[in-house]
Amino acid sequence: MLDSNLEMFIAMGANLPVPEGSPAMNLVQASHELTLEGLSVRRLSRFFSTPCFPVGFGPDYVNAAAVIHTKKTPKNVLESLHRIEKKMGRDRATRWGMRTLDLDLIAAEQSVIPSVDVFCAWESLDEQNQQLRSPQHLILPHPRMAERAFVLVPLHDIAPTWRHPILKKTIAELVHSLPVETLREIRAL
Repeated sequence: MLDSNLEMFIAMGANLPVPEGSPAMNLVQASHELTLEGLSVRRLSRFFSTPCFPVGFGPDYVNAAAVIHTKKTPKNVLESLHRIEKKMGRDRATRWGMRTLDLDLIAAEQSVIPSVDVFCAWESLDEQNQQLRSPQHLILPHPRMAERAFVLVPLHDIAPTWRHPILKKTIAELVHSLPVETLREIRAL
């Protein structure tokens, strides 16, 4: 635990319903579960319909982002996110598979965990290796965030001026650097 609250960013997504509701309702429930885990939700983006990534891996997603404040360490926050996913029926058997809920810790203020070198190594992986390999430890900021419109567009809703500690660009600048065709595929719900 930390002495003061840290601001952290959570990316949220779902493309499978649960018996209790739709993918959008899964995100509403996940927001509530964050609070129950001691993660104070300060801002929640609008919900967006986004194409499944990678293409062909299932139905379209509903994505959102949240800004939380907590005294927990980033590692403890990640553990909380995994508990919530499991509680809501997440099956981690397939990387990039369909899911009832996906919660990713994207950033914790300006923290770089574990190092710039590790971040750069994971950021530079080609798509095939991204799908085959997953890190054994937390990497912050998330090494793929700058290329994923389904993360950046919801973050832009709630934190457009946050500056990436390694890339030195704001969320707004990262969104504006995405291909126009990619941005057209994302619709606010």
